Amino acid sequence: MLVFALAMLAFATSASAELTGAYTRFQQCPWTTEGVARCAYSLTTGGEVVLGSKAVPIKNSVVLQGGYSAAITEGEEVGYEKFFAAKNGVTLEEVAQPVPGGLVGLVPPESSPPLIKGLVEAAVENKLTGVDSVLQLARPASEIRVNENHLAAGGGVGLKLPVKVHLENPFLGSSCYVGSSGSPIKWGLRMDTTEPPKPNEPITGNPGETEYLEEGRIVELFDVVVVDNAWSAPGPTGCAGALAFLVDPIIAAQLGSTEAGHNTAILKASFSEVTTAAVNRNDLEHP
Repeated sequence: MLVFALAMLAFATSASAELTGAYTRFQQCPWTTEGVARCAYSLTTGGEVVLGSKAVPIKNSVVLQGGYSAAITEGEEVGYEKFFAAKNGVTLEEVAQPVPGGLVGLVPPESSPPLIKGLVEAAVENKLTGVDSVLQLARPASEIRVNENHLAAGGGVGLKLPVKVHLENPFLGSSCYVGSSGSPIKWGLRMDTTEPPKPNEPITGNPGETEYLEEGRIVELFDVVVVDNAWSAPGPTGCAGALAFLVDPIIAAQLGSTEAGHNTAILKASFSEVTTAAVNRNDLEHP
């Protein structure tokens, strides 16, 4: 019984351990999961996403976190590392970004059928015109890909991210999306110069600066800018619930073409990575 009690005490102590110092950012990394070689933490603090003719600035910070494996050595994704979800399930933090122009910018009453015009005008009268854009993972975290060498060298696609955009407003309902699990928006984010189809022109990111923390065990890239303006997006679906057959085409017309060459993602961020061995050591030293 004494041995059992001591074992339970040790388990409880381990389970409640907290990482310390600069390691705290990796608290949600699944560092004890088989196959995870490194922990990753990225904080996007600015930039913008342009979807067709609509630009949404990133005003609220967004976290991307989890772990990743050693590099894939076979198949089409050689050199990329497989991603692992955050322990708390929040791999990509879902943060609202205000859409300029709000509801009227997406569903203008003057160009809408009478029923939709009346509903939009009612929303305006009730001051329910704000629309938020929320970026979400469209696929499981295991389909995210990281290329550590590209991130370190500042050249090539460093992060492949399958996403969808949720447009939130009481009038639009809870199922208004651009992109889906079946038709995700696929970002290939890089720090060097893109090669997009026309009419987009090449844009260039920034590898930023490198800093080493915790006696060199943690590598942090800061003032990073990652970009992609070669991606495509499907049209909006599910907007305004049962009235989607009327509202989806209106929003699509306002967005204009969302084919490749008409969209842009520019993310200003920092990126930190560390080996799981170093995180485990910090965990053991601070029970």
